[in-house]
Amino acid sequence: MKRTNASILEGFILLGFSDQPHLEMVLLLVISIIYILTLMGNTAIILVSYFSPKLHTPMYFFLSNLSFLDLCFTTSVVPQMLWNLKGPDKTISYTGCVIQLYVSLGLGSTECILLTVMAYDRFSAICRPLHYGVIMHPKLLRQLAALAWISGFVGSTVQTVLVFQLPLCSHHVVDDFTCEEPALIKIACVNTTFLENELSIASVLYVVIPLGLILVSYGCIVRTVLKIKSTEGRRKAFGTCGSHLIVVVLFFGTLTSIYIQPKSKYTQNYSKFLTLFYTVVTPSLNPLIYTLRNKEAKWALQRLLGRVFLSRNVMSLFSFGCFLKVL
Repeated sequence: MKRTNASILEGFILLGFSDQPHLEMVLLLVISIIYILTLMGNTAIILVSYFSPKLHTPMYFFLSNLSFLDLCFTTSVVPQMLWNLKGPDKTISYTGCVIQLYVSLGLGSTECILLTVMAYDRFSAICRPLHYGVIMHPKLLRQLAALAWISGFVGSTVQTVLVFQLPLCSHHVVDDFTCEEPALIKIACVNTTFLENELSIASVLYVVIPLGLILVSYGCIVRTVLKIKSTEGRRKAFGTCGSHLIVVVLFFGTLTSIYIQPKSKYTQNYSKFLTLFYTVVTPSLNPLIYTLRNKEAKWALQRLLGRVFLSRNVMSLFSFGCFLKVL
């Protein structure tokens, strides 16, 4: 098949579950609810971390970055997904596909680095408690956050440019919900060995190495915690790491299934569900995991909500008083 400009003129068709319209209606409802919860939960984490002085700590600085990242990530993918699920039109423009791939790859890569940085923060807090304040000073926090964001989008730039330089087949049908790199490679009309090798290298840099560093960090943490004689001390130390570890398992578990495991191991529909879990479900769980497992976060959230309701009641009484004066 020869290269065609149809993809540039008409864009792409994202199949999703177009052959199962009843499932699409269910997914439309479920994803809409999860998306709203994601927006509310991650926004709440950012506001609580900003307005609560007790949460002005390195862990919540990085958690705020993670919540902002999840807001951007879901917003770059979910609205287009909902539009395609609600009706027969499954198209996305060429420019929209480029932007979606670039942003989703950049944010996904950034999250890999950011979770690694958060593991280093937990390592410093537990294994170097006396020097923690010196190690994790504000300047270093900003530098580590900048490193995560910049490195993520540098890799995304390279991968996006390489993918869209490929000659694409005339059907320009992407068998997925989003413009994922593996799905786009499948519709290329040339030998894609080079790009597949590049994807493998990127997977090593952004998935395998960060995951390895996280495992090493937790290995050191476990060794340090087991030296603590107090049962209460051990429980408290493991409790500070539990939320992060759950997020790491959920995020890297699905990510490795999509980008590292052999594609022949899964059916295409199973791969689509993995994509849904990675892009929709995981970002919605992060606020829930961190708030439910942390008393300070729950207390700060309750206090923030109390302030909001109190301010609304005061404004309502003030408005009612003004109304009575007018009468």
